[in-house]
Amino acid sequence: MIKAARIAMWTVGLLFVLAAPAAAQEVTTLMPPQIGAGLAVIGAAIGIGMLAKGAVESVARQPESSGTIQVLMIIAAALIEGLAFFAVIVCM
Repeated sequence: MIKAARIAMWTVGLLFVLAAPAAAQEVTTLMPPQIGAGLAVIGAAIGIGMLAKGAVESVARQPESSGTIQVLMIIAAALIEGLAFFAVIVCM
């Protein structure tokens, strides 16, 4: 569980870093907003993939706690996906 939280925090940090150039809304930016949005979505996809990997490994080790792991995974994936949508909107 701590590993999944660490992955989620790194994903959130990555999204904030990638959305920062687009939030400035300047004409002369180093990175076009479309690239920032693409990188944010790629970061979220990697984060959700690592989250799912950890959940599958946890269920393989302790099948009796699969319900709790599944609920926590869905909540974390929804938060990561929401941050990705926010980053895409900020980049536009």
